Amino acid sequence: MLRLHGVSELPARTLRIGVGAGAGPRAVVVADVLRRVAGRSGRRATLFATGDVPAPPGRWDDYGVAPFSRLDAVADVTVGPTGDLRVTEPSGVFPPSPGLRLALLETHYAAPLDLDDAVLAASADRLARWRALVADWATAPGRPLDRASVATAERALAADLDVPSALRVLDTVAASDLPPGARLETCVHLDLLFGLDLVAAIGT
Repeated sequence: MLRLHGVSELPARTLRIGVGAGAGPRAVVVADVLRRVAGRSGRRATLFATGDVPAPPGRWDDYGVAPFSRLDAVADVTVGPTGDLRVTEPSGVFPPSPGLRLALLETHYAAPLDLDDAVLAASADRLARWRALVADWATAPGRPLDRASVATAERALAADLDVPSALRVLDTVAASDLPPGARLETCVHLDLLFGLDLVAAIGT
């Protein structure tokens, strides 16, 4: 059951997620993950702006977020500098880079995020390592995903969108003795929630 701090009750069938005025890339990426998690729980989730959201460096697609519009509608959950899920943006301007989306998710949305070149480089390395492993596992015979690992990650995401804990499941799966095909299916299934394009290196 999806629970969000500061939100007393979520609709059972649909979830309208509003990106609040003044929201930056971090808030938008958090809102996108919330949309994905709500969809996994069986809700029809929509994402839209409730106020003026500044254009990011690059395009929203560069952050793994599908383009969205401003709507004159009431959101069930608002994500941004004010609202239900309060997200503070890191200081500075960071153009799209391979590890940026991951770097924005590696700290819980409710905590401050210090972002610099070293953090971005570490995130890019972590992402590259996962992608290389996924590409390697893709050459092995197929196996069913590991439901216990998926359940662990989904529980973390359902508990106030604890993305950092859910991401650590990818590291655990990578280091496990599961068959390569099972590791592949598990990580690809979880990446539908993270939006990190872990399959990017397959076939390269």
